[in-house]
Amino acid sequence: MNEEILINCTPREVRAALVENGVLQEVFIERARRRGLISNIYMAKVSRVLPGMQAAFLEIGLERTAFLHAGDIYRDPVHQETVDGEIADDQRQPDIQSLVREGDELLVQVLKDPIGTKGARLTTFVTIPSRYLVYMPRGRGIGVSARIEDEDERARLREILGSVPEGQDGGFIVRTAAEGAGLDALRADMIFLHRLWDVINETARTASPRQLVHEDLPLALRILRDLLGPGIENVRVDDAETCERMRSFAAMFVPELADKIEEYQAARPIFDLYGVEEEIGRALDRHVQLKSGGYLVIEQTEAMTTIDVNTGGFVGHRNLEETIFKTNLEAAQASARQVRLRNLGGIIIIDFIDMELAEHRGQVLQALEKALANDHARNQITEVSALGLVEMTRKRTRESLEHVLCRSCPICEGRGSVKTPETVCYEIFREILRQSRQFEFQELLVLAHPEVLELIVDEESGSLADLEERTGRPIRLQSEANYAQDHFDVVPI
Repeated sequence: MNEEILINCTPREVRAALVENGVLQEVFIERARRRGLISNIYMAKVSRVLPGMQAAFLEIGLERTAFLHAGDIYRDPVHQETVDGEIADDQRQPDIQSLVREGDELLVQVLKDPIGTKGARLTTFVTIPSRYLVYMPRGRGIGVSARIEDEDERARLREILGSVPEGQDGGFIVRTAAEGAGLDALRADMIFLHRLWDVINETARTASPRQLVHEDLPLALRILRDLLGPGIENVRVDDAETCERMRSFAAMFVPELADKIEEYQAARPIFDLYGVEEEIGRALDRHVQLKSGGYLVIEQTEAMTTIDVNTGGFVGHRNLEETIFKTNLEAAQASARQVRLRNLGGIIIIDFIDMELAEHRGQVLQALEKALANDHARNQITEVSALGLVEMTRKRTRESLEHVLCRSCPICEGRGSVKTPETVCYEIFREILRQSRQFEFQELLVLAHPEVLELIVDEESGSLADLEERTGRPIRLQSEANYAQDHFDVVPI
């Protein structure tokens, strides 16, 4: 697979695109005004403890308080004597009130960025990533990324980490990039992570509540740390200063890959390569056209995301079942790409067209799993249900592409629909009758959208005359182009 990373830098925004075989797969955006908080470490102050939710809200210096669940609070292992006289760790989950109190100060790390109306998600189980390893100062043991499938390599990595003395302090997770890495490289990472943790601890001792203790790398360097590997053909950067910083970073941590970073100097914008800019624009649409003529409809809500598969203009050549099967196969691959590209997280429901043959359902599911195999976010997929639905979850850490680039419509407030002029017209008539019974006035002034007033003057002119007769007062209409279609005011004068 030919993979390439494109990085576009402007004074207040950095964008990175992961392209596989000339097709955009993922987009990362970081803005100076809204930098991501994931992996940042804060000295937090507990503002509220909720026993009913087994959680607490903490202040970390953001507009909204952050959320910390009891299961994400580190506690020293408590030993108790078992019935046979042996000592064992107490694995029971203690009550939140025994772990934290209002006013307590805790060293916490951000697990999830604030999303929508929800504050950031926190943990006290700090993890510090490097090129090859993730260090867990308060953890134990050695884990190996599931993406390293070779059992001999997994055993080799475990043996290396187990043989290094530094590995006994805290726990480690071996990242996918460590596949094939030697003892010296892993040892250097371990020493670096221990030193960084010492610096964080030292800063935390003198930190005041709500203070940032440690900030994660900027986007351009995170991309190198998390994505740069042997599979990446090259990294193109359209800014000389950023390119130099990335080369210096790579020379320190991955010197064998530093030559892959190159400055892009062509006159053509870097995101015009492979149509990245156009693909980002299309990723904001509800409809996704398939090459066969079918299409997807993607609806993103706070609770979940649904993907509906339709045959559209694809009529096939043999029979209905074969047409449906081919459409679903293409839709499975397209859905996987859209999930990554749009950075959809949480619960995702894919409504495939109903298939009669179990063999076809199995092949469609395999196609979806294969297409998601390279996804950097953890995901889980269920079997195709009797209704043709596939339920999946994808780890949500940062906001989706739509939430980063767009905001809810100020007219419909995200509902996707507004009241018709006719509905608003009858609401105005009811409000006129209500005010005529409650207040004394000489006349009524109605302010509304031009389309609503046009309907009243034209088709509902008889109703307006009847209202004037019933109230015994004149009704004056005033057009307000700045009003939303379903907004109006009835003012007694």
